[in-house]
Amino acid sequence: MSEEKLINAIAEMEEEEALKEAQAMLDSGVSATDLMKSCRRAMEIVGERFADGEYFVPQLIMAGEIMTQISEMAKDELKEGEGEEEEKLGKILMGTVDGDIHDIGKGIVNFNLDVNEFKVIDLGEDVKAEEFIKAIKEHKPDIVGMSCLLTVAFDSMKNTIEAIDKAGLRDQVKIMIGGAPINDDVCEYSGADDWGKDAVEAVSIAKKWMEE
Repeated sequence: MSEEKLINAIAEMEEEEALKEAQAMLDSGVSATDLMKSCRRAMEIVGERFADGEYFVPQLIMAGEIMTQISEMAKDELKEGEGEEEEKLGKILMGTVDGDIHDIGKGIVNFNLDVNEFKVIDLGEDVKAEEFIKAIKEHKPDIVGMSCLLTVAFDSMKNTIEAIDKAGLRDQVKIMIGGAPINDDVCEYSGADDWGKDAVEAVSIAKKWMEE
């Protein structure tokens, strides 16, 4: 069955085989939406292997590249079906905070959130507090995610969360932070609700919050 072959190919990082099976499914009449659901199941396996220490960041990036190519193959049909877009688990606003321009980690988190059926709005890098506030008012997200790789950006996280509070928006969103130097102490210092050590944990936290 092409679906099982596709899921296995993605999970095993067999790029050529995954693309071949994805095209075969589309050619046989499988909808782009169902195709992407199969891809999400494959990414769940990749996420589990990452959490178990079997896979590492390079595998996450490679799986993401395979997914990007499959999405490109299905994009025309996906656009046609935009009016019938499947319901998302929640809306997440993401950005690397003011003073930091690193985005690789954030990109991996965004991708994993997306394949786990969250709508992700990425503000980019070096995002000032007022930009977060403007986006919260405009998009009304359930969760705000802030990323940094530089320790000097800890104050930016703290100041941004304080600014969101002063704007009267703090009780409207859950705030998650992440990045290589983040730990419990930084989370408490910044005023965030929680932090994720990697993309898999970020998805787990987001799902927990939406269930609540």
